[in-house]
Amino acid sequence: MRYISTRGAAPALGFEDVLLTGLARDGGLYVPETWPQFTADDIRALRGLPYSEVAVRVMLPFLGGAISESDFRALVRDAYATFDHDAVTPLVQLDQRTWVLELFHGPTLAFKDVALQLLGRLFDHVLERRGERVTIVGATSGDTGSAAIEACRDRHNVDIFILHPKGRTSEVQRRQMTSVLSSNVHNIALEGSFDDCQDLVKAMFNDTAFRDKLNLSAVNSINWARIMAQIVYYFASAAALGAPDREIDFVVPTGNFGNVYAAYGARAMGLPTAKLIVGSNTNDILARFFASGTMAAQGVTPTLSPSMDIQISSNFERLLFDLLGRDGAAVEACMRTFRAEGRFAVTDAQLAQALAIFAGHRVDEDATMATITDTWRRHGGYTVDPHTAVGVASAAAAGTAPGRPVVVLATAHPAKFPDAVEKATGRRPALPPRLGDLYEREERLSVLPNDLAQVQGFVTQRARAAQGVA
Repeated sequence: MRYISTRGAAPALGFEDVLLTGLARDGGLYVPETWPQFTADDIRALRGLPYSEVAVRVMLPFLGGAISESDFRALVRDAYATFDHDAVTPLVQLDQRTWVLELFHGPTLAFKDVALQLLGRLFDHVLERRGERVTIVGATSGDTGSAAIEACRDRHNVDIFILHPKGRTSEVQRRQMTSVLSSNVHNIALEGSFDDCQDLVKAMFNDTAFRDKLNLSAVNSINWARIMAQIVYYFASAAALGAPDREIDFVVPTGNFGNVYAAYGARAMGLPTAKLIVGSNTNDILARFFASGTMAAQGVTPTLSPSMDIQISSNFERLLFDLLGRDGAAVEACMRTFRAEGRFAVTDAQLAQALAIFAGHRVDEDATMATITDTWRRHGGYTVDPHTAVGVASAAAAGTAPGRPVVVLATAHPAKFPDAVEKATGRRPALPPRLGDLYEREERLSVLPNDLAQVQGFVTQRARAAQGVA
């Protein structure tokens, strides 16, 4: 198994190097050179298996023998033993054809845990064997940061620096990051937007001298291993609902496109998905693309669903690579135009290729709140967070084929957004007991301006890799 960059100029790598590299050296994102293929019988054989076993079977082909099956199985089992639900990602039925896939039963109550609990263990396993240390830098709009910190805290071979937009996450999201006081964890509250955070992280990776000195690595969904781990729950849920003998629609609330790209990956591997519906909030750059074929950035508007307050959907580049015929030079030119002009467009034929698989839907703030209220009233007090509400509303508006199961991804626990949920339902969702004292915990963070030199200086002063610490 080899991985190639979406921009065509970086060397092809094996799994371990892709895991540790994150962003390709040409600025592109790594994707498999070819997708592993699952037959109908392979998919049927997943029915009734524990989630960890489904995960091993789905992900093992991506490793290319880099990690032994026995070692990998142990890492997977250990990762998902941290989840509060035995099913790891349980399905909850709302009505005759609509299901919610709950992805929030991990340590930080968000879907990012599904990938990052494994990613932290993969880093540890590979780095220990190699005798190396990495410095992880990442940007978060809310959930990635806490999940990455939880996965990497106290790990001997890792220092982690997470940038979040100051004042633009929920209090729960912020405290889940800033109350981790481990010496290898560093929180940066950036005076800017999530896109500013993401731009700085990419700039640090593109500074090759800085990157090499600190041995930078990534936990954002630019890291291929994140996508690989997220592919699993599409297979698990579809098999539970009758795949491959029936098609499934998936509705994914997303801003950065990584979660729905994992569904696209599952489809490329042979999973029979009919439609992948992208749910957007007011920051609807993805919905507008699927309506027009033009990707055009606008200003970021803070919303009730802050993890989707994004105007630069970095993972879209992976889909664009396929839409442009896997032509890395064409992707590079397209992304250069986007950086310079804030927009690019695909041809009618390329848009039609995308619309054969994807659809987009925009859900504004009023509709988000109304959906939380309506879901709670109609389904026996079942509570969804604002991000999941965007998915539920998108599913209702999508008009998919009657009789075909529709799976909405629930990406965060409602207690992560208690103010919005309480306003919509009159009831404040409680945090799980293990997080009951979150509001009393000490916080530690550093506020920095949106300035690359200052952020790089901060990271350099604190990263053990820069000091030559073994």
